[in-house]
Amino acid sequence: MLYPVNTSSRMVVDLSGIWNFALDNGKGFTEKWYERPLENPMTMPVPSSYNDLKEGVSFRDHYGWVFYQRNISVPKLIRDTQRIMLRCDAVTHHGIVYLNGKELCRHEGGFLPFEVEIGQELHDGDNLLTIAVSNIIDYSTLPVGGESSMMGGGSPVGNAFKSERKINNPNFDFFNYCGLTRPVRIYTTPKAYIDDITLKPLIKGKDAGLLYEIAVRCTESEEGNVKAPVTSPMPDSDSEETKKSECETSSSKEECTVRIYDEKRKLVAESFGTKGSIDIKDVHLWQPLNAYLYDIEVTFKEDVYSLPYGFRSVEVKGDKFLINGRPFYFKGYGKHEDTFPAGRGINIPMYVKDVSLMKWQGANSFRCSHYPYSEEMMRLADREGLVVIDETTAVGINFDFGGGANFHGKKVKTFDKEHGVKTFEHHKDVIRDLIKRDKNYCSVVMWNIANEPDSYSEGAYEYFEPLFKLAKELDPEKRPCTLTSVQFAGGPDKDISGKLSDVICLNRYYGWYFGGPDLEGSEKALRNELSEWAKTGKPLMFTEYGADTVMGFHDTTPVMFTEEYQLEYYKMNNAVFDEFDFVVGEQVWNFADFATSQSIMRVQGNKKGLFTRDRKPKLAAHYFKERWTKIPDFDYKTK
Repeated sequence: MLYPVNTSSRMVVDLSGIWNFALDNGKGFTEKWYERPLENPMTMPVPSSYNDLKEGVSFRDHYGWVFYQRNISVPKLIRDTQRIMLRCDAVTHHGIVYLNGKELCRHEGGFLPFEVEIGQELHDGDNLLTIAVSNIIDYSTLPVGGESSMMGGGSPVGNAFKSERKINNPNFDFFNYCGLTRPVRIYTTPKAYIDDITLKPLIKGKDAGLLYEIAVRCTESEEGNVKAPVTSPMPDSDSEETKKSECETSSSKEECTVRIYDEKRKLVAESFGTKGSIDIKDVHLWQPLNAYLYDIEVTFKEDVYSLPYGFRSVEVKGDKFLINGRPFYFKGYGKHEDTFPAGRGINIPMYVKDVSLMKWQGANSFRCSHYPYSEEMMRLADREGLVVIDETTAVGINFDFGGGANFHGKKVKTFDKEHGVKTFEHHKDVIRDLIKRDKNYCSVVMWNIANEPDSYSEGAYEYFEPLFKLAKELDPEKRPCTLTSVQFAGGPDKDISGKLSDVICLNRYYGWYFGGPDLEGSEKALRNELSEWAKTGKPLMFTEYGADTVMGFHDTTPVMFTEEYQLEYYKMNNAVFDEFDFVVGEQVWNFADFATSQSIMRVQGNKKGLFTRDRKPKLAAHYFKERWTKIPDFDYKTK
């Protein structure tokens, strides 16, 4: 899916601003609120999460649907000559779009975009746009909701104490922020338009090649028969299929042009047709923390689309992770899109600040935990040279959290056919949508299929093996795939990640949830586990490790929750990492403190950040600045 951009043939209208808003009282659909202006609406900024923007528990913890509404107007000249699309970048978690009372589309999944053509439904003057949004999570959604909270909250068992009010019970440890969290936009294209672009870089020493496929479409009113390219996986450059396609003349060969410009706007390569390859001499490679982006400009008939693009290679070889043929060492974070009071709402100034802080520390990477981040953040990572592990919304596929009390107080196996998760088909849709959106970002070097799933129980391999296979089939680059393994998954003999993952990614809390505050015993346990994973011959990195730390808590003897204990915790873990050559990275959990559901395990959120929620550094942030600036991005542990 192409990111909306203004070009000589396309126009983007951002609908950000103050919308009308109402919480559903149970009558929103029966009374058809979407057919007329809302009665006595509240004001609500779009984009943002609505939870922290009005006061009261009933508002912050609302369960169910809400309605957003505003008027839109599009000039007749544009309606008559252009294709008009409405695009929602993120509607958490279910969305229904209405225009002038008519339902246009529905979408499930709160962190990936969807769009619908609206030109035929628009009329002169104001048009009433309504978007209904549900925040309900359950065994069929990603992320997963349960019968009880993973942190021990939720409705108590027993009729004498059970609340009449319905609530969400996240099977994940971050707040269930919801709403129109990313921009809603109208964009236009000509009637004959570029529908999608798929690129695959081929690094050849100082030169590079680029395989490309351009999907083009025509509306019914457009004359001519323009066929889209096949949607099968892009072939290798040396295959007979590619050689044949480069020689064949497509029906749109003379009408489709692909031009590549360098950063000085110099034309460096050009090709014709909707499918083929281009060679680039003396290519400037995109490097971690040293980005170089070309401009890929595609023209089809009257339509023009421009795409920033970096050339780089990614490969797992033995127990090393290679970028541009050199062993790379991940230094960085698991993060969250979480700021006050916007919640999960897009916050571009904070994106820039976060990148600045990471680069100040010498960090070179982050993981999109636990959902795909906004495209604005992905484009910023491309520009700033940050390496990204791109993650699906599959968090909570594990019924062992919270003691396993997920089905009316009874323990249920995660993949139980009757009572277990019902996420498999939706999980496939999420992978399809994620790769369709992010396949051309050079910063993305690995797909994470799920965070801390039940990867060790009966049914796990049958659930995850097809998902790994699907991701590889869909990705033109065939990037490495992984899942981030929860600590109680065990070692490689038990955890299916040992078989499926190209890179072993461990979330481990030796010295906190496991062994804390005994750092000496935790160190031995960590070393023992790494000795087992070394037998797989695969590269391994830590995608989570951390300790809750309240800013300003100090003591001469390091005790849990103090800044001194957090520092000693990281020193112990890092010392063990440094002993093993196959450990190719460390991503701290977490970059900054973030909001969670209430529980006795959390003090106004998760405090594992190296920075506070408003980005003030804790003591350990300075320690990592000293450590990471000394560790090279490439060739660490290879000499």
